[in-house]
Amino acid sequence: MKLMIKTALFAALVLGSASGVYAGEYTKGFVKKVVTKTGKVTIKHGELKNLEMPGMTMVFRVKDKAMLEKLKAGSNIEFIAERVKGKLTVVELK
Repeated sequence: MKLMIKTALFAALVLGSASGVYAGEYTKGFVKKVVTKTGKVTIKHGELKNLEMPGMTMVFRVKDKAMLEKLKAGSNIEFIAERVKGKLTVVELK
């Protein structure tokens, strides 16, 4: 019985941790500018709830420079941004 309880608690802990990774909400945005050399993108976006920021136009870094291939000025996107080492960074794209 103790083993079953421990197993259930472990499973709940693992699943809870995994869901936290995906807890970010996608935000709609409009790509204004992409600078491949610096790995930065300017996005006019809606509210970033996880960062407690209102909608505005901002420059973001990208988590992986390969993301820049998916971004083109004039495109509508959905993305998740987080603070990575203190820098606002696009970590997910739809």
